[in-house]
Amino acid sequence: MARASRATHDELLWGGATQDVESNEQQALQLCQYYISKDVSGVFFAPLEFAPDRHRVNRTIVEECHRAGIPVVLLDRDIYEYPNRSRCDLVGIDNRRAGFIVTDHLIKQGCARVMFLAFSNSAPTVQQRMAGYRDAISAAGIPQLIAVTDPENQDSIAQLLQEHNPDGFVCANDRIAGNLMIRLNELGVDIPARVKVVGIDDAKYASLLHVPLTTLRQPCHHIGAAAVWTMTQRIDHPTMPARDVFLDCQLFVRRSCGASKIPLLDSNVSFS
Repeated sequence: MARASRATHDELLWGGATQDVESNEQQALQLCQYYISKDVSGVFFAPLEFAPDRHRVNRTIVEECHRAGIPVVLLDRDIYEYPNRSRCDLVGIDNRRAGFIVTDHLIKQGCARVMFLAFSNSAPTVQQRMAGYRDAISAAGIPQLIAVTDPENQDSIAQLLQEHNPDGFVCANDRIAGNLMIRLNELGVDIPARVKVVGIDDAKYASLLHVPLTTLRQPCHHIGAAAVWTMTQRIDHPTMPARDVFLDCQLFVRRSCGASKIPLLDSNVSFS
């Protein structure tokens, strides 16, 4: 985003929040008022997730900006639960398609009991990824298994294995996948021989896990550049209907899914 803003000769102001949940919400509201007081031309906003009061805070931030006549471009996720839609432009990936791709990949590796694993109070992107999971499961005609739990809790993972006997896990993101793989290793569950695992995001540590993680990479640098372009378009055309700007994403195949290095026709799949 910084490089893209320099190319358009715009000034980019940065603001972040602390890790504490309460201060996260409070600081987000304070930053909103700060940017309004600075009479900025637009605000990029990645809506809060996990925070108990996130829905109210996210709506308040967007409403305050709109009342001040400041356009908002959302990054990665909307302020409303899927499939509801705000009147802001949104830049990210097609998360429903992402959920389908990683689930379909596990099914093609021979999995017949694929479980979707997510944290509670997650962002709308997780709901979209779950919808894509359901699409792939329905197309394959296999059981739908969804768990919203804490992947850091070994007992919870052991219970999922005992009650549902999954042979594959679609994790809502790489953080969940990494925690799940640690718990599976502690339980003596072989990855990928006994259970195959995929994630979404391609976090920096994905290839460094004890079993390198198959995951769908988000093109973060391109998302930033596209967000700046979207903002300039919104400023120039304020009455244009809200848009979803989806960038392409690529599946990086590693050992956690058990796939062999065979030639593929799909240019969006890479082995690493």
